[in-house]
Amino acid sequence: MALSRFRRDNGMNYWPGFVDALSTLVLSVIFLLTVFMVAQFFLSQEVAGKDTALARLNAQIARLSQLLSLEQTGKSSLQDEVAKLRASLNAAESERDRLRAATSQPAAGSGGPDKLNNQLDLEKEATARAVAQIENLNQQITALRRQIAALEEALGASEKKESTAQLRIADLGQRLNVALAQRVQELSRYRSDFFGTLRDILGDRPDIRIVGDRFVFQSELFFDSGAATLRPEGRAELDKLASALLGLEKQIPSDINWVLRVDGHTDVRPVAATSPFKSNWDLSAARAISVVQYLISKGVSPQRLAAAGFGEFQPIDAGTTDQALAHNRRIELKLTER
Repeated sequence: MALSRFRRDNGMNYWPGFVDALSTLVLSVIFLLTVFMVAQFFLSQEVAGKDTALARLNAQIARLSQLLSLEQTGKSSLQDEVAKLRASLNAAESERDRLRAATSQPAAGSGGPDKLNNQLDLEKEATARAVAQIENLNQQITALRRQIAALEEALGASEKKESTAQLRIADLGQRLNVALAQRVQELSRYRSDFFGTLRDILGDRPDIRIVGDRFVFQSELFFDSGAATLRPEGRAELDKLASALLGLEKQIPSDINWVLRVDGHTDVRPVAATSPFKSNWDLSAARAISVVQYLISKGVSPQRLAAAGFGEFQPIDAGTTDQALAHNRRIELKLTER
């Protein structure tokens, strides 16, 4: 009995070490969560900054486009005015030449000396008037040439400003394209994260697969043959999808205009004569709408959902076997920009 008590007293106590290890693990998890939250905060700040820069670039492009339009309008007006002045200049030069020709030709006549003297006086007066008109026309021509030179200089300045504005618009357009590409990359990253989360939630199943940028469900998972009413098994899978979507809505910034498109597809076999649907178009659209309505009932925002029916016209398997037809009967999810 004494020996038993001695062994109990000398036994090792593991509890303090277990408590220390558990505390260390909890602290590590808290630290990782803190790092994740800080990273999410800085990521959202960076996205907000990119959005502000994108809006500023759009405003600058709109302003430059307006200025360019005004410059083009002014340029057209200047060209019209130059054409009018050139026409006036040509008319004035023609009139001047005519008057010079008239003054250089003496008038012929007959009669006595008195009559010739009178005619000579009249010719002198006409010549004086013609000379005065020629001088006046010369002054007008000089003024018109000055106006044309000034207008041509203004026209050159306008063309230079137009060229500069076009270069700035091209530069801003390039920067805008870069910013838009960055936004597309951000949405692609969220799409990849969403599909990864969805794959983890739904598990590795043969009737659910990823094809390119789409998540593909076989129609038999959700609907009976020729029907658009969700089966209980399909509702269970959509509950998981709704949970993932609600988490995605919190992650993606609200200013990224994204939407989850639900596409319905059928095989090439026509609907039955007794079917409530007129064609495979109607059946595929009704199935997509049923999925969207169920997701909305689970709290997913209607603004982030879209339904589309493609009938049998977008097959992913060109075969005619039962397996190929089954592949073409599907519901596809695609995360894209609106």
